[in-house]
Amino acid sequence: MSDETAAELEARLAAVRAKRGYLLPHHGLMALAFPKLLEGYDAAYTALALDDRVLSHHDREFVWLAVLSATDERVATHHIQKFRDAGGTDAGIGAAFAAAALAIGAEAFDFAARDWARQLAPFDPGAAYLAALRRVAPDAPMRLVHLAGLAVQVCRARWRPFGWHLEAAYADAVPEEEMAEAISLAMFPGSVPYFVEACAEWRRLIQEGRLPASPRFQAWARMTGQGGHDEASAAR
Repeated sequence: MSDETAAELEARLAAVRAKRGYLLPHHGLMALAFPKLLEGYDAAYTALALDDRVLSHHDREFVWLAVLSATDERVATHHIQKFRDAGGTDAGIGAAFAAAALAIGAEAFDFAARDWARQLAPFDPGAAYLAALRRVAPDAPMRLVHLAGLAVQVCRARWRPFGWHLEAAYADAVPEEEMAEAISLAMFPGSVPYFVEACAEWRRLIQEGRLPASPRFQAWARMTGQGGHDEASAAR
């Protein structure tokens, strides 16, 4: 590596370090091998995790803690400090983990609804799950429990519990833009394709009249041409 190339590499990494306060190994590799990819990645991460959107810093980091615990994302320890810097307490950390734990455990309720619904009737697995959700994290507002649960369901690709969460969140008047920001946080540690599927599920539930969506979100749900390559290919 020439001195000039080494200096350029250090400059690229210094810019990332200055913005985030830390570096991870993939930053160095992208700076070395794919500087344009590093630029695009950094821009996407900045818009996703650093720029202010709708959620407060405290609420955003609460959701991050739930998402990271649901995805075994051990390297992202900076979110612990960010939560505390935003006023988060140990009780709040416990509430985020509790919300994540129950959302992960929704797989049992999902199984009951999918495979044992007839035998369990009149027991309602969805209602039972939501009742447990309302008790699991008394140290956090229900609004935050909903947001964390929605994001975790995206990470786990559990669309029936995701729908239960959406219906309950709407019933509790959680703002749609907050729900949108919360599930977007699942993109990097969870899966971009799962985020795509979550958006499709949200649209479907609006189209079916199961969610009292705002006019803006209804317009999004009605918009055609969002079915990806298969839909576009069939239209040719």
